[in-house]
Amino acid sequence: MTAVRRRDFLRNLSAVGAGILPLGVRLRANPLGLPIGCQTYPVRKMIAKDFPGTIKVLANSGFQTIELCSPVGYADSGFAGVAKYSPAELRRIFADMNVTCQSSHFSMDELRKDMPGRIAWAKELGLTQMMVPSLDGPLHPTMDDVKRAADEYNGMAEQSAKAGIQQGLHNEGFELSMVDGERTYDVLFGLLDPKLVKFQFQVSTISNGYDAAAYFTKYPGRFISMHVQGWSAKTRKITPVGQGTLDWKKIFEAAKIGGIQNYFVEMELSMMQASVPYLRELNA
Repeated sequence: MTAVRRRDFLRNLSAVGAGILPLGVRLRANPLGLPIGCQTYPVRKMIAKDFPGTIKVLANSGFQTIELCSPVGYADSGFAGVAKYSPAELRRIFADMNVTCQSSHFSMDELRKDMPGRIAWAKELGLTQMMVPSLDGPLHPTMDDVKRAADEYNGMAEQSAKAGIQQGLHNEGFELSMVDGERTYDVLFGLLDPKLVKFQFQVSTISNGYDAAAYFTKYPGRFISMHVQGWSAKTRKITPVGQGTLDWKKIFEAAKIGGIQNYFVEMELSMMQASVPYLRELNA
């Protein structure tokens, strides 16, 4: 152990004795050894009024990493004001609040209009992951529709890969449709290049029969992150993580097989805050 590491260890040990656990130490107590993250979409109205203040609220709630939404693609959802900050200023805000930001959602429309510009913004911000919520195909697609959507996204992902950024696909609308008797989502696993595209799983799609643990084990290594929501099979409503009927230990164990590198709680703020204590204690 170097002198610097020994000094840090002793300082952290003293802090624990005083009941003050440093942020960096808390990180390692969470599922998968990953920081507890949150998606910013549920607090979009707060962000529209005060972006730095909202990040402070999230940090004080125990979140250690956040997933942003692009101020271009999500301008109408409350993120337009984020555009007034340069990437350097955004990085400073995150650093001041002791949170990290590696991932952001981008709309397919903005990527179609200016892929190089959006990659440049992501790169300057320090993002390593660019997620899209959906490929925006029709809700009742033909197989040709699905193939066209996959081809388009493979091309986008190839451009991102050249910049050192991973593209990832969420599962909403189009992805939850059926095509030729199969789930469109499953068809996309066969059409999207595994070297270029990873998947971000929305846990609440359990309400549509999409089981997170089952998908992580069915497609090992194909995932990069997940949006986390609690769910009660009895009431069929979203709950804080740990308060519903989902087996989170099973989900996080399967996430290791799936390749999950980060996870983001995504619910209304009070539910996200109520999820933190459970995640801090969960060993998986």
